[in-house]
Amino acid sequence: MQKKLSVVAATLVMLSLFGCGALSDKADETKGWSASKLYSEATEELEGAHYERAIQLYERLESSYPFGTYAQQAQMQIAYAYYKSQDQAQALAAVERFIKLHPNHAQVDYMYYLRGLINFNDQVGLLNFVYEQDVTERDPKATREAYAAFKQLVDKFPNSKYTPDARQRMRYLVNAMASYEVHVARYYYRRGAYLAAANRAMGIMDDYRDSPSIEEALFIMIRSYDKLGMTELRNDAERVFRLNYPNSRFLDEGKKAERHWWKFWSSNDTTK
Repeated sequence: MQKKLSVVAATLVMLSLFGCGALSDKADETKGWSASKLYSEATEELEGAHYERAIQLYERLESSYPFGTYAQQAQMQIAYAYYKSQDQAQALAAVERFIKLHPNHAQVDYMYYLRGLINFNDQVGLLNFVYEQDVTERDPKATREAYAAFKQLVDKFPNSKYTPDARQRMRYLVNAMASYEVHVARYYYRRGAYLAAANRAMGIMDDYRDSPSIEEALFIMIRSYDKLGMTELRNDAERVFRLNYPNSRFLDEGKKAERHWWKFWSSNDTTK
């Protein structure tokens, strides 16, 4: 009886292994595909916005044909597919891997550009964030990382076809970072932390000299120094302000400047 059970068990194991092998072969529809076919099919899936399937096929291409142009192109497309599927972490990992493996690739400039885009798109609507949440709750880290990535592209590949667009995005990011800082300075002022507000505004003056936010930063300095009783510093800031922004919307006639200017941006503000 025991011998019969052993034979049955062995038979079941063999059938199980055979079945798994058959299912595996059936599931692997790409078995025997050439590198060009894998790449073509993957690209078709990518263009159809089937990003997960495209990534699977590109990865199969890379594992089956690890050397040559197709494998390198597949690595780039994997990064792009993750970017399009909004998987920021995987996209950045794929970009970094490609740059490390192929620092002299003819299209490596695109990967630097893509690295910037991945972080840049994480900041969609950045300049409107004040309407959505308290400014101190948002971390501008991705903004700085996007700027750094675009700057690397511009510095390393000044003649790249992606550089003009990168420069434009860098200007936007500088203004976005300055805007964040001025919102924080306004936040401090609104809560009576006048020294912190003045110092934050001074930082904007030092770090973002060409930003439109300089106008409000100067005004915050004037108001903060006035609240602190620092008359000389207030007068100096006001002198610079009037010289550079004689028609500023912040400086209405006389005491109208006492109005809570931040209410232009924060409809929910209840400060009186």
